[in-house]
Amino acid sequence: MRLEKNKLERITQDLIEWIRNMMVNNGGNKAVIGISGGKDSSVVAALCVEALGKENTIGILMPDGIQKDINYAYEICDYLGIPHATVPINKMTEAFFSSLEGMSSDFIPVISKKTKLNLPPRVRMTLLFAISQSIVGSRVINNSNLSEDWVGYVTVYGDSAGALAPLAMLTTDEVIQVGRQLEIPEKFLIKPPEDGLTGKTDEDVLGFSYDILNQYIREGVIEDKRTKSIIDKLHKYSRFKYLPMPVFQPDLPIKATDMAGVYKNK
Repeated sequence: MRLEKNKLERITQDLIEWIRNMMVNNGGNKAVIGISGGKDSSVVAALCVEALGKENTIGILMPDGIQKDINYAYEICDYLGIPHATVPINKMTEAFFSSLEGMSSDFIPVISKKTKLNLPPRVRMTLLFAISQSIVGSRVINNSNLSEDWVGYVTVYGDSAGALAPLAMLTTDEVIQVGRQLEIPEKFLIKPPEDGLTGKTDEDVLGFSYDILNQYIREGVIEDKRTKSIIDKLHKYSRFKYLPMPVFQPDLPIKATDMAGVYKNK
């Protein structure tokens, strides 16, 4: 969806104010961000620089072995002038896989492809939280966008986690527009999104383009019925990734004051 100039300017400024206010409300003043060099982490980092200052925006690069496009991550950190560190995670993922391989073959006959694909994002998020909890006043910022979230193209307790998610209601094309409004160099915005694990682009893995998905999300329009069926199914069966974990409600009273308003007093 192409945003009008005034609306794009307003959304961008609202995002900056929203980040600033959310950090005040949760007691934070520094952002910890996993940096890949793609549009999402680049835009999130740029927004945090505007909201919190470059000295309070910390980039963490987490290659799992050789990452052919890691220069993008270094370059966006240098462009934004933010402090950053590189923490390779290959030894961490190898330790997990080694432990799994040591289990009885009757219990786990083979380590599944899904396990191999989803473990690195979970390791990265564990690392980001470990770093954040050792930096006073810092919070982990989520990089996910609406397009990926809509079809569940995200790892539970991996790249779905964080203290706040600035881009979670923006489609991929809208993220790019915000990036241009922030004057982020084009190379970071048009870099074909990859999962960093399979060597394929997101669209290769999904089987449809973000243009088709984004139009369906914003306008409800999609020509190919088969693609619509695939998107609807992915959306339906991935909702558990975003909804609060279902909790059994016994017929027992809760009389204490619940400041978050989660529990119903009986």
